[in-house]
Amino acid sequence: MNRMFLILQGFFVACLAMLSSGAQAATTSAASGLSFSLHDWQLVCDNTRTCRVAGYSNDGEPNPVTVLLTRNAGPGQKVTGELMLGDYGSDSSATKLPAVLKLSMRVNGRAVGQIVIETKSTMIAALSVAQVNALLAALPRASTIEWVAGDNIWQLSDKGAAAALLKMDEFQGRIGTTSALIRKGPRGDEGVLPPLPAPVVVAVAPAKPLPGDAEFVKKHGKALRAALLPSVNSEGNCPKLTEPEEGAQEELTVYRLSASKLLVSMPCWLAAYNFGAGFWVINSAPPFRPVLVTDSGSDYSDGSISASHKGRGLGDCWSSETWTWDGKDFIHTESSTTGMCKLIAAGGAWSLPTLVTAPRRSGP
Repeated sequence: MNRMFLILQGFFVACLAMLSSGAQAATTSAASGLSFSLHDWQLVCDNTRTCRVAGYSNDGEPNPVTVLLTRNAGPGQKVTGELMLGDYGSDSSATKLPAVLKLSMRVNGRAVGQIVIETKSTMIAALSVAQVNALLAALPRASTIEWVAGDNIWQLSDKGAAAALLKMDEFQGRIGTTSALIRKGPRGDEGVLPPLPAPVVVAVAPAKPLPGDAEFVKKHGKALRAALLPSVNSEGNCPKLTEPEEGAQEELTVYRLSASKLLVSMPCWLAAYNFGAGFWVINSAPPFRPVLVTDSGSDYSDGSISASHKGRGLGDCWSSETWTWDGKDFIHTESSTTGMCKLIAAGGAWSLPTLVTAPRRSGP
């Protein structure tokens, strides 16, 4: 087991621990919004200042559940809510539910309307305005929040909710205003931070292969590998390039981007339940001058590099990223996770982006 494998394993374990434990964690970036988690609640805001707060049931609950609260930035924006019942694995209690499930919502023992879910097609339902308001009133303090159907009870944890909602108010500039959820004040919300537009990225279709592209690696493979090494050593991790197994070399794959640019890729690392491939933009003739896009890619198609990784082997939480070719460079156009690792659903519960853009195809 080489050193890079151990580093990558440690990275994913640390990410999982951050999301699943009660330890507070917050990261922020001017370009990529904000991520914050505490106990059973998390806040994720994207670069347009739209914020999503997700709460979950306690670990070990027989009927797992999650709620997503969403609020856009700017004056007059209300919070909307969705409910999702857990349905993970063939032994999930959800497999025994009726086709039409009628849930009674209760907050501290008080009934707050009914929710209907057609379980054969979805485990998600929208919360009414009254139900969202009841949640927002209860979450800042110790509360019992349940959805009940017969003997089945889905209970939402309140641990960490107040901190997540406060962080959302702070990120959107609402603290001290009438629209704040936690620290209300006398000021109107006319001065809260406005929404930001999603950056527009013009996606350019890559060129078709040219004669000789099929033989490019065979002709230039040795020189190309040598050219890639400096970029990896300075800004990336690609042990399958820097520390190849004795007698083995990973295959290089080349794609045509334009008349003068190519995209080259190769497997870089392999962990217990994830892998990463390196992608470089190079000149189509020496000197190649490679520019590393990512060392953790998963796939490439039609001018788009994607990366998708499990938060743990069970596959109930994922992260994803996308880079889009604009004719000159690959632009980072998407970054998101599916939320905490809580056995809600295979593939994760929600889409919680920190980076969103508005890609547009070039041409008519």
